[in-house]
Amino acid sequence: MSTIVDTFIAPPCHAQIETLYQDSHLVLINKPAGLLSLSGKNPLNLDSVHHRLVQIFPGCTLVHRLDFGTSGLMVVARNKAINAALCQQFSQRTVSKVYSALLCGHLESDEGTIDAAIAKDPALFPLMSICAITGKPARSRYRVVERLYREQEGPLTRVELTPETGRTHQLRIHCQQLGHPILGCDLYGGLLPPGTEHTPRLMLHASELHFVHPVSGENIAARHASPF
Repeated sequence: MSTIVDTFIAPPCHAQIETLYQDSHLVLINKPAGLLSLSGKNPLNLDSVHHRLVQIFPGCTLVHRLDFGTSGLMVVARNKAINAALCQQFSQRTVSKVYSALLCGHLESDEGTIDAAIAKDPALFPLMSICAITGKPARSRYRVVERLYREQEGPLTRVELTPETGRTHQLRIHCQQLGHPILGCDLYGGLLPPGTEHTPRLMLHASELHFVHPVSGENIAARHASPF
């Protein structure tokens, strides 16, 4: 059995967390790119969404995470009961999320579905892999917003991505499987096309989050425009 060794040290993140909504039960934030969701085991990876927010909202806990390089909407529970209620919504897949992304190249189809099981492989850590045998079912939908051309990076496609499951690195590996990796994705080919190697960040942003407020029962439809 392979032992997973995480040597990643996050560079300092000077961007601030933007609080979009708060009440006595939960906090809705916009996470900056380049900030861990949870502090790592390595003391150099202490800075994170949770580490910062717990100073302001003691006892708060994360309900879900965004990858280090991904920006956008996160809901944070302010106590254990709210965390349990929100986690139940996530596990029952009643929470819907939409992401904005820039993909390398021009997609042929205007919309489609990627159905490809995702597996962990300790030998490849931190990469995930597509594996029909050992992988867990994973499904994502995409819709083209615009096809554009930039002098430095060449052809790009702006898309809306809707994950129907919540596997680690799902959108990143599914876009690679599609043949159009997310621009700036260091793990799955988004820095390989000519002109993309200096892309400053992963071009993936959690732009919509839909869930039910666990206390008021109100349908929350949070939106935050992509910064790229």
